[in-house]
Amino acid sequence: MLQPTDQIAWFETLRRSDVGRVGGKNSSLGEMVQALAASGIQVPAGFATTADAYWGFIEANDLRSRMTELLAAWDDKRASLAETGEAIRRLFLKSAWPEPIAQAIRASYRELCRRSGGGEIDVAVRSSATAEDLPDASFAGQQETFLNIKGEDALLAACRRCYASLFTDRAISYRKAKGFDHMKVALSIGVQRMVRADLGASGVMFSIDTETGFDKVVLIDGAWGLGENVVQGAVDPDEYVVFKPFLGRDGVVPIIEKKRGTKAIKMIYAAGETPTRNVPTSKAERASFVLSDAEIVRLAGWAVAIEQHYGCPMDMEWAKDGRTGELFIVQARPETVQARRGSGVLRSYHIREHGRTLLTGLAIGEAAVSAPVCLLESAKDIDRFIDGSVLVTSTTDPDWVPIMKRAAAIVTDHGGRTSHAAIVSRELGLPAIVGTGKATELLHDGQEVTINCAEGDEGAIYEGPADIAIETLDLQSLPQTGTKVMLNLANPGAAFRWWRLPADGVGLARMEFVISNAIRVHPMALVKFDQLRDDAARLEIERLTTGYESKTEYFVDQLSRGLARIAAAAYPKPVIIRMSDFKTNEYAGLIGGAGFEPLEENPMIGFRGASRYYSPRYRDGFALECQAIARLRKQLGFDNVVVMIPFCRSVIEADRVLEVMAGNGLRRGEDGLQVYVMCEIPSNVVLAAEFAKRFDGFSIGSNDLTQLTLGVDRDSEELAGLFDEQDPAVKWMIDSVISAAHKAGAKVGLCGQAPSDHPEFARFLVECGIDSMSVSPDSFVAVKHQVAAAEAARKP
Repeated sequence: MLQPTDQIAWFETLRRSDVGRVGGKNSSLGEMVQALAASGIQVPAGFATTADAYWGFIEANDLRSRMTELLAAWDDKRASLAETGEAIRRLFLKSAWPEPIAQAIRASYRELCRRSGGGEIDVAVRSSATAEDLPDASFAGQQETFLNIKGEDALLAACRRCYASLFTDRAISYRKAKGFDHMKVALSIGVQRMVRADLGASGVMFSIDTETGFDKVVLIDGAWGLGENVVQGAVDPDEYVVFKPFLGRDGVVPIIEKKRGTKAIKMIYAAGETPTRNVPTSKAERASFVLSDAEIVRLAGWAVAIEQHYGCPMDMEWAKDGRTGELFIVQARPETVQARRGSGVLRSYHIREHGRTLLTGLAIGEAAVSAPVCLLESAKDIDRFIDGSVLVTSTTDPDWVPIMKRAAAIVTDHGGRTSHAAIVSRELGLPAIVGTGKATELLHDGQEVTINCAEGDEGAIYEGPADIAIETLDLQSLPQTGTKVMLNLANPGAAFRWWRLPADGVGLARMEFVISNAIRVHPMALVKFDQLRDDAARLEIERLTTGYESKTEYFVDQLSRGLARIAAAAYPKPVIIRMSDFKTNEYAGLIGGAGFEPLEENPMIGFRGASRYYSPRYRDGFALECQAIARLRKQLGFDNVVVMIPFCRSVIEADRVLEVMAGNGLRRGEDGLQVYVMCEIPSNVVLAAEFAKRFDGFSIGSNDLTQLTLGVDRDSEELAGLFDEQDPAVKWMIDSVISAAHKAGAKVGLCGQAPSDHPEFARFLVECGIDSMSVSPDSFVAVKHQVAAAEAARKP
């Protein structure tokens, strides 16, 4: 006869080697309790039933032969999956608990109550299969979890339902697909003291970027109430990204992204047969972040400690007790998608032509696909699904998995990066766009669409098919070069995508992209908000800046965090950030911008670049840019950031700009700050020696330099044939500035498309002795080979 110790194991007696005895979830909880409690990581107390208890239940009720017969009928196609699953679940639910096992569970629950201060406590009852959380199988959501279970009888009923959930339709089909023998997989049940997250918050956390595998960040999703809504994707959560290398550094708070989700509902306790229910959140809850900065950093620190202990990227669930304010880790398992991904080859998707944008949401994966829509309101409708379609629905849960495998892509109304739809899409290698808000309202059956997840964090759904090109980049055979090859990056959302490229840093990060796409507001409209007369702009600015202490803080916060993603992707290599270089017509297009910009006949050579930074028209706006860079370097910790000044016409202008920068916390040479200047005007070449006294380096902007050397409008179709970066006059300019800069001890790079488009131009730059070239990521491999060939040709 089984002894109580064969049937029950307390978490503190378990290690991760006990997977065969208590499954992946419970053995992992025991591992954390034993090994990580001393590090301050809190795991709610509890116990697990063992695989022996499961088999004891099976044998006592004589279920094995009947289960085997039912599964054989399904294998032989004499019964459907639904019929088989329902029949086996009914066997469990109608079976009685063997008295020794029931007594062991009751006694352990009473002991857990005693340890928790006495009285009946509420517990979470979680399923833990003995074959789960293996390197190639996540078993995400395959079995059930029951929350707010209170009392011995309710606990035994929930445990029986856990056993039955081992044979949900989704679990049966998943084991079949993964090659597991149904009758060799047991179920352990974790009984864990509930964290009162119904009064607080909860969510999911990964110690790796879930889309790109970038291993230097922690991703945290969170929402009000119990965590099932985040896991199931029923709510659009807050999202936080933390840079791991800076955790624990004095004075640094390395939260490089904070996105406030809508969090429209929350799951709380209920009474009766249904122990939980969803209710709407308040306006205040929707407008607030669920975690403070200190809590975000603490959770991220726990994620790093857990990852280091396990020796692999981890997928964790956390909860915050609303009564005590304490944080807990309630589950931890190995991450199973990015961990399997090879690092030698990158596939790059490019959409050349596409229809109008219908919807946007969070991009899952990095692919793009065109296919017809199949819109399903409920999992009950899955028989209508057409293979190869784009599955469009409100949310998914494990019941959807059988048809998700047959989809070309997945689109949901709700959910974040850690929702069920996102996790399963990654595992299946499918592009998905989650959290669109209204896909089920705007899309219809049979509609041809293109799903684009290839351009960063934001995914887009385009009308109709698109021209999609796929390029494979082989990183394993890249040559070494003396000339540095760097990247041009603008979109923070796409920065992590290129972290595997062995680039020498970022040679050009364009600030304008963050301003126009993330901030969207003219900085002077924030500085002088009280003077703004545009009512529509005022309303939109009020909405965007909700939760910020001031309108200008919105700009500084959004800009510093947006640029931080780019700086993080390359750290510790240099990242050269160009201060804003909008033209007046582009600035005027920002929210509230029209009233702060002059009308110009030729903005291309008008009020742009350095001339704005000391002008009364924009000086206060430039001060916000400087404050954002200062915060990026000091508070966020990215001292690899180099500042670059664009379109600086004269040395007098250079002196004025440097003075303004110093007055706003950016003094060249202080705390290692380097300042570069764009070389894009003939005066920069003619007076290169004087500019070199004021700046640490030059970055040649070949487009503007060509335009101003040849007197050719680069946007003119009529003059397109005259615009040539390889014109002898332009090449003379480039050769001259490289020579003069090197004599003065300054570095010189080039950021432009010419080396990507013309191998002979890359050879010319190498022959001139240029220090670096900065190119688009998809050109990196080709340019690296061109540079290596040019360097080899120079050798005697």
